[in-house]
Amino acid sequence: MALIDGEAAHNHERGAVLRSAVVTEMKKIDLKSLAAFIAGQGTSRRSVTAIAGAPGSGKSTLAEHLVFRLNEVALGSAAVPPMDGYHFDNSVLIQRGLRARKGAPETFDVAGLLHILDRLKNNEDDEIAVPVFDRDLEISRAGARMIPRAVRFIIVEGNYLLLAQPPWSHLRAMFDITVLVAASEEVLRQRLTVRWRGYALSPTEIKAKVEGNDLPNGRFVTSNSIPAQFSVEADA
Repeated sequence: MALIDGEAAHNHERGAVLRSAVVTEMKKIDLKSLAAFIAGQGTSRRSVTAIAGAPGSGKSTLAEHLVFRLNEVALGSAAVPPMDGYHFDNSVLIQRGLRARKGAPETFDVAGLLHILDRLKNNEDDEIAVPVFDRDLEISRAGARMIPRAVRFIIVEGNYLLLAQPPWSHLRAMFDITVLVAASEEVLRQRLTVRWRGYALSPTEIKAKVEGNDLPNGRFVTSNSIPAQFSVEADA
């Protein structure tokens, strides 16, 4: 992970870095320093770190790297409950006329995510089952990941974790540490195109997903998210 350059801008043209005007209020940080900071927050109680960013920005990769580093120091100390596990099922989206917008803010069970984050933060259960989104099957698998009480560091990642508008804004009280991952629109376009090409979609279908849904969602994230404590820019 490279560092973000700190320039504040609302520029959504091709090649421009997707970031909000509040980026200058965030502290630039690298992976090693971020992992060390998180490790220092979970010594006396469980800490919850939120990693937000546009689709394809590298949120999952950053979360995985952080968990790997934290678990290297103390095995089993870190885990990820992904926001994508709270996708509404396709049948619900079809009923609501939202199937083509899957992945947009209104296509998630935000109340369900808030409930599980509250349980995770309080850490009163021996273990907590969380859902995981299976991209191959296009469904969320309930109880697909177990998070035991011994886990000290929760790293939750997702596009809309820092949105300033309800119901998403209700999540903010759950987070001890917040991170925004940024990437240029051109990098996002390339990554998302490769992602959907891997599912054997036609060029027309890929363009519809990337240009009609993923990139607009990314612009929405950067324009409507609250300032994070830290900013990291995904590698090109």
